[in-house]
Amino acid sequence: MDPAFIFGVVIAFGALLAMITMEGASIDALLLPAPMILVLGATIGVGIASHTFRDTILAVKSLGRMIRGPKTTPEAVIPFLVTYAERARGDGLLSLERELDGAPDDFTRNALQALADGMDARDLRTVMEDETSAASARNRVAAKFYSSLGGYAPTIGIVGTVVSLTHVLERLDEPDHLGPMIAAAFVATLWGLLSANFIWHPIAGRLNRIGASDQERMNLVTEGMLAIHAGSAPHVVQERLEALAGVKVRATSKKPEEVPA
Repeated sequence: MDPAFIFGVVIAFGALLAMITMEGASIDALLLPAPMILVLGATIGVGIASHTFRDTILAVKSLGRMIRGPKTTPEAVIPFLVTYAERARGDGLLSLERELDGAPDDFTRNALQALADGMDARDLRTVMEDETSAASARNRVAAKFYSSLGGYAPTIGIVGTVVSLTHVLERLDEPDHLGPMIAAAFVATLWGLLSANFIWHPIAGRLNRIGASDQERMNLVTEGMLAIHAGSAPHVVQERLEALAGVKVRATSKKPEEVPA
């Protein structure tokens, strides 16, 4: 699990709390139910209205992945692919079926199964690239959903402030209460800006980053599997993947299991 999101949000809200405390203000003055309900509820509502229910469900499901972070880094799959190349070089592509249970992810597992089943290289590339494109498209939909919430929230906060100020103008005959009422009116604007920049935009940004990492990993697996299919030597596979990833990896590959005579 990658704790960056939780860590960053805690720092952001902690800095806000520190400012409130240092200025001698009260946190209770900001935790007003009415503006919070308007901003958060209306933001989510218009976000759903601007997308389909399928998009909304996809966005909600992506929250778990957003918090957990990428399953693995792109460079972490290189040792696995080098091991598969050694296995295929020594025992043939059919022997890759023995590596299915230890595959780092479903995408790699499906590719191994396709290699073991004797899929043509052109078909293998098409299938893997299509799966990569589909995964990237799903991630973009989820990220765009939360990015749209970040765009709506400040404007909805202003709507809440206007509504509250209208109520203030109706009570100009009570000057003793005008100060607190005006202050409360601007809480809606605060929550609009706060939720956009402390919650929605960070979620969208993190989903985009995770999606980019996953796509890079899937591209590496695709090129590695095609190199294995072509019969490339393990060291050639490793050098090509390291060049694509822009890293140097010490491949801790395991020797192929002995096949009984």
